[in-house]
Amino acid sequence: MSSAESAHTTPDSGSGVASGGQRPSNRRSAAKAARRAELLTAAASQMADRGFAGVRLEDIGGAVGVSGPAMYRHFSSKTELLDEMLLDISRRLYTGGREVVQRGGSPAETLDALIAFHIDVLVTKPDLIAVQDRDLSSLTPEANHEVRRLQRRYVEDWVDVLMSDDEGHALERQEARVRVHAMFGLLNSSPRLPDFDPDRLRSLLRTMALAALRVPVTS
Repeated sequence: MSSAESAHTTPDSGSGVASGGQRPSNRRSAAKAARRAELLTAAASQMADRGFAGVRLEDIGGAVGVSGPAMYRHFSSKTELLDEMLLDISRRLYTGGREVVQRGGSPAETLDALIAFHIDVLVTKPDLIAVQDRDLSSLTPEANHEVRRLQRRYVEDWVDVLMSDDEGHALERQEARVRVHAMFGLLNSSPRLPDFDPDRLRSLLRTMALAALRVPVTS
């Protein structure tokens, strides 16, 4: 081929790459992933409102324009969808908490940052938190085991930080763990509260979380 011919050869000639720079197979994969994410969001919304047992796979698909039979190209069952949903939020909480702890700072600063992180998830993903709180028992045994393992590790990170704090260093580990679980119960109920100004909610929950973790207890 002459140099002139070579210069006029199109960049994607024979490559199977579309003019947009992305292979058709990649575009299809991206579109499928986007639709899968839409289905997970719709499922979280419906399950938060009606519970796992009150939602059909067809209802979830209908919310985003996916017919009943087409749903099975994305999820084989409603339980598979729930597994992915709760595994994802559990991993997000654990890895996000780990990142906060590993950033360093004083124990008090880290505790405050953990509270801010958890509240941010509550405020931005209230449906997922509500489903996780209520429908854990509907997971497959394997997913249930993994979700609970991630939850335990997340809790223990909080316990470590609380016991390092000036106001928590005298706590027995079991009491610190009870305080952390009680605080989560307090915070995780917030997605089911009536509409509330998000900024005001963050401030209120932060104050209440710190109080729950540090409240003095008399014998």
